[in-house]
Amino acid sequence: MNKLFNNIYKGKKVLITGHTGFKGSWLSLWLSKLGARVIGYSMGIPTNPSHFELLHLNIISVFDDILNKERLLKTIETEKPDIVFHLAAQPLVIESYATPAKTLETNIIGTLNVLESCRKTKAVKAIINITSDKCYKNQEWARGYKEDDPMGGYDPYSASKGCAELIAHSYRNSFFNRNEYGNTHNVLLANVRAGNVVGGGDWAKDRLIPDIVKLANVGKCVIVRNPHATRPWQHVLEPLSGYLQLGWKLLEGKKEFSDNWNFGPKDDSSLAVSEIVERTKKHWDAVKYKIEKNASCFHEANFLKLDSTKARTKLKWKNVWNQDKTLEKTINWYKNYYDNKKILSENDLYDYIHDAKLISAGWAKD
Repeated sequence: MNKLFNNIYKGKKVLITGHTGFKGSWLSLWLSKLGARVIGYSMGIPTNPSHFELLHLNIISVFDDILNKERLLKTIETEKPDIVFHLAAQPLVIESYATPAKTLETNIIGTLNVLESCRKTKAVKAIINITSDKCYKNQEWARGYKEDDPMGGYDPYSASKGCAELIAHSYRNSFFNRNEYGNTHNVLLANVRAGNVVGGGDWAKDRLIPDIVKLANVGKCVIVRNPHATRPWQHVLEPLSGYLQLGWKLLEGKKEFSDNWNFGPKDDSSLAVSEIVERTKKHWDAVKYKIEKNASCFHEANFLKLDSTKARTKLKWKNVWNQDKTLEKTINWYKNYYDNKKILSENDLYDYIHDAKLISAGWAKD
């Protein structure tokens, strides 16, 4: 494990905002295994059950609102992280309709607070600002969205992510300019975007896989509200490998990587919601579903995918698990949790690393 990512994270102080969330908990696990000293900053435990709590990680946790800029600054000044992974957010589209002001404030001002705190702390060398594929102006194109496509935002969540991107872009130009790196500052900032991530340990509401497994566990039927919506599906470890690979380059001071990056699945990983549900039944026969006409007044995009050519060519990042492996690993994780109270996260992480070595992924070389 120590040889991964050129051993860059061993002994490094790493701050993760939103470390108790789905992606944050998996990132905390991986960085802990890499030998990093992980500091987490989160509002609290977002779900019950909680993947973060089930992992029992030996890390520092600070529980407060990302909008508490004094506490956030104090945490960063005290812990002096080498790199910051900013994930803290209100992450749900439907919830953003219920709490638009809170969503916008958390995702926009929260990002501003993180960037300001890092600007005021000399220890920070790199920042990975994690947003979403929904930051793009979605025009229902058949092609994937590229890093230089315009920002947008139909719903409050998507708008908040587009705004967070623009703020980070402004800070990279104004305070963390690549041309001034090593002269007026020593911070490299990157924005990263991923699509629909799945994997064990996600219990957020209004997400397809969590809804499926929670209802399957109690013998109930999941209602599919938008069966023809097509999404690019990827295991949570896929974009995390990209974030960590990018962080490696930034920590080495390679300023050309201080940019915007997409970490999406391959094109053949885009499946309709109805097909995803049907495929989960192959791995867990308790899954039952019923399609009902979407009575919701909320707008949801029918098609959205990322073009990750830049990451594959310039960063040499590779996808490791295809859609079949992703669904198999995800559903088996939940089956083992509900049936046997076993947590397979470490097993899945090591299996992912093993498979990455088989395809000679750049970060996984011995």
